[in-house]
Amino acid sequence: MIDRDGYRPNVGIILCNAKNQVFWGKRIREDSWQFPQGGINHGETPEEAMYRELGEETGLKPEHVQILGRTRNWLRYQVPEHWVRRDWRGSYRGQKQIWFLLRLVGRDNDVSLRATEKPEFDAWRWHEYWVPLESVIEFKREVYQLALNELAIFLRGGHVKEKGRVDPTAPA
Repeated sequence: MIDRDGYRPNVGIILCNAKNQVFWGKRIREDSWQFPQGGINHGETPEEAMYRELGEETGLKPEHVQILGRTRNWLRYQVPEHWVRRDWRGSYRGQKQIWFLLRLVGRDNDVSLRATEKPEFDAWRWHEYWVPLESVIEFKREVYQLALNELAIFLRGGHVKEKGRVDPTAPA
């Protein structure tokens, strides 16, 4: 499902633990790391898609997480032409995403990367909130930064500091 502007609706998931560290998944058979994400199916709300993708990619169920916040608007990125499937070229520009910030209320061992027949990740780890964006594929980096910046205000018990600067939403 591609909108009239050429963007496929999608959700992105920033999953935090109690220490405000984020889930960082390694793409299967690649040396790239990312947050869980995936397309919104026809008739699905962003929240429904988020729970489905969370289950497919991490094995976590709704009872394992708490929604802390979501982005107000769609965040968009364009996919380079050479990454676009041939049959989509000319009509597909990229993805538009609603990002969710979740808190893991379950346990680390509730994570199962083999929850489906086609796993997306072959490893995972917790990482400080401000993940090293150079590990993210270049065309997604700006959206990651925008999502992390917007959603940082929902972290209770301590605002996070970005490398080299204090989060502007943190109390003085």
